[in-house]
Amino acid sequence: MTFSVRHYELELDYKPHAARLAGRAVLTAVAPKPLPGFELSLGPFRINKVLVNRKPVRYTHSNGKLRIRGAVRGEFTVEVHYVGTPRPVRTMYWGELGWDQLADGSIVASQPFGAPSWFPCNDVVSDKATYRITVVAPSPYTVVCNGVLADGRIGGSTTTWVYSATEPMATYLASVQIGQYVEVAPRVFAPQRLRRLAAHDFARQPRMIEVFEDLFGPYPFDQYSVVITDDDLEVPVEAQALSTFGANHVDGRRGFERLVAHELAHQWFGNSVGIADWQHIWLNEGFACYAEWLWSEASGGPTATVMAARARDMLSRLPQDIVIGDPAMRDWFDDRVYKRGALTLHALRGALGDDSFFALLREWTSRHRHGTATTEDFLALAGHRDLLTPWLFAAKLP
Repeated sequence: MTFSVRHYELELDYKPHAARLAGRAVLTAVAPKPLPGFELSLGPFRINKVLVNRKPVRYTHSNGKLRIRGAVRGEFTVEVHYVGTPRPVRTMYWGELGWDQLADGSIVASQPFGAPSWFPCNDVVSDKATYRITVVAPSPYTVVCNGVLADGRIGGSTTTWVYSATEPMATYLASVQIGQYVEVAPRVFAPQRLRRLAAHDFARQPRMIEVFEDLFGPYPFDQYSVVITDDDLEVPVEAQALSTFGANHVDGRRGFERLVAHELAHQWFGNSVGIADWQHIWLNEGFACYAEWLWSEASGGPTATVMAARARDMLSRLPQDIVIGDPAMRDWFDDRVYKRGALTLHALRGALGDDSFFALLREWTSRHRHGTATTEDFLALAGHRDLLTPWLFAAKLP
């Protein structure tokens, strides 16, 4: 990595009905070696100004890349002023990602490459930074971002929301959710029409956090927020200290509670303990899937052993052509990576016994807290390579 970003200061003015975003981004970065220039990822906005260390510099902007010609070394700042209509990033395998319009408001769903749809960034999954996000939006709208609400000011027809995320965060996990929401429970936001259903469906989330803290170690952030949009969503959206669900994910019967558990578990696995590269995605999704089974077990549902047997039966009837320890890009978010990753952990639990297995998970989340890790890091900590290697690096189901 030629440079890394330590902090993003984002100031956004958003007009929902016009779908217009005006932004000012100040990045504090470090270049270990002298660079004649560098590049950031950014979508098709109009660039009004670029400064490096507060001085104007030359730049070009095309094909999602902002190429900056200012020489840098050591710590430096880059400031970008931009305006336009945010457009999701088109991808080959996962459709459009990033900032997108809802029927009334907007959503950010960036995993894995959507962050440049709304701010200039060094879009490398291992490059984690702190954030301060300021959003100006019409006063009827609620704005929910990563971190803690640090300030809020009503000024006529608009409200300014300021969020501070002091724990390092990957760019794909940065998020802004804007809609006409009400708070139905502490840090759970939903449209008025879904208030009763959402309050019921998320009522066990505090208990879920307690269970996961016992199994995985202390919750790694200052707080946790949930947004339920007025629109349907294909899947819930993962972000750091924040998850977003669609209206179709609340039914008043907790019919989607496994997804509540899955997104919550990502706060330990994927957000606090990030991945050094996308090839290690099973460390995020396999662990979050296994957390679904653990919550089922803890809340009086089928045990993890029952859930594992069902998953193995399902996988045995599907093509066995994915190596989850190093999947092809098209397979990163294949459900077989999720389920086989969870089965890998269940096999390890069987070999270690519960006390040693959960002690291992707590050591994992402690050792790599707010950092990044690899599959090799997990193997080095867990041992049992003879057991784990076939699960992770052979296509055939063990």
